[in-house]
Amino acid sequence: MVRKLVWSVVIVVTVFLTSCSNTGGSNDPAAKAVVNYLQAVVSGDASKVSSNSCKDWESQAMMEMDSFAGVKANVDQAVCKTTSTDGSMTQVTCTGKIKATYNNENQEFDLSGRTYQVTQQGGEWLVCGYK
Repeated sequence: MVRKLVWSVVIVVTVFLTSCSNTGGSNDPAAKAVVNYLQAVVSGDASKVSSNSCKDWESQAMMEMDSFAGVKANVDQAVCKTTSTDGSMTQVTCTGKIKATYNNENQEFDLSGRTYQVTQQGGEWLVCGYK
């Protein structure tokens, strides 16, 4: 009985920590949009890349996605947060990395090197580029 209770607590805590670590908190929809965008890019999901991108950024986002074609990649410990707003654009920064493997060669791409430009259109938060 005690063992089942301990495992239940471990599972609940793990789920909670995982959900919080992906976006920096569920109360930051702009940050969540960036994490969703990054996950779609590395997984090669063109439909999700498109639905998480501004129309003006969509072709660039597709090229970014294509750069991961044939590569096993995942978003690792991404924590994103809104840092500022400039007019209609919200700036989001992230920590964590993208881990990629190609021909048994591992590479890591640090997410902290970009500031993502995110805006709300039609009730959805969309990635419109980065600096």
